[in-house]
Amino acid sequence: MTLQQLHYVIVISEAGSLSRAAEVLYIAQPSLSNAVQELERELGFALFHRSGHGMSLTNDGMEFVTYARQVYSQYEDLVEKYSGSGKRKKKFGISTQHYSFAIKSFVEMVKQFDTEEYEFAIRETKTREVIDDVHTLRSEIGILFLSDFNRKVIMNLLKANDLEFHKLIDCSAYVYLWKGHPLAGQSSIRFQELADYPCLSFEQGSDSSFYLAEEILSTEQYPRTIKANDRATMLNLMVGLNGYTLCSGIICEELNGTDYLAVPFEPEDGTDSQMEIGYVTRKNLVLSRMGELYIQEIRKYLERQGQD
Repeated sequence: MTLQQLHYVIVISEAGSLSRAAEVLYIAQPSLSNAVQELERELGFALFHRSGHGMSLTNDGMEFVTYARQVYSQYEDLVEKYSGSGKRKKKFGISTQHYSFAIKSFVEMVKQFDTEEYEFAIRETKTREVIDDVHTLRSEIGILFLSDFNRKVIMNLLKANDLEFHKLIDCSAYVYLWKGHPLAGQSSIRFQELADYPCLSFEQGSDSSFYLAEEILSTEQYPRTIKANDRATMLNLMVGLNGYTLCSGIICEELNGTDYLAVPFEPEDGTDSQMEIGYVTRKNLVLSRMGELYIQEIRKYLERQGQD
């Protein structure tokens, strides 16, 4: 097993195919394939599922890549410190459910660094991918929410992936819609008042379940539902179809614009509409300087929101 082989496996896992990885690594595809197969023979198990659509990690491969990232990152740190070249970019990434405050805080953190020296990545993605990205160290930090409904399932997933949840804020549910919506002028909105309008939610992929939904009250029976993959599409559906979604009420107008607003959701008797938003990391992980500053920016933003 060599550091070069570890690097190859990491790049293939990120690229999703042998051909794209070969382009990134500037190596012939047959040579790359042979190197990975040699490593698999040495390990005694397959690292990747291979298909006409590309390559994806096996369960053993996911665990292997987690350790490979740690080892290779330490090697890069060693080279950076003692080689004298000083050319390697420091990497930092986060994965998050669709929260504009998470993006805004990322922007403020990045402004404090020279982007010629750092390689930053932010992934606004599905709930399961947030967990997987942090587990494999593709991202240092993940942002997601808990409620009484999904807490047990999400916490079990975090435990199985050696992750910890760190609380940021508690908040009540809001109805998020555009300012021209027929219900936009109300001081609060009840569930039955939403029956004539489509409920918008973020697609969670083939392994989706109520427990992985980004929207609270995902088990309610909605007469009309539409799923979207990104925030821009969801905002367009709010305007075009008078759609709505249920959210934390923490909205960044700088990113989403001023054409949308959050109206307090008025729950029915016994309906839990409380959200606990937090960040997840690998257990016992010491945050990098970028990670610490990112969490500081989130806390500052949430504190300002609470004072408004």
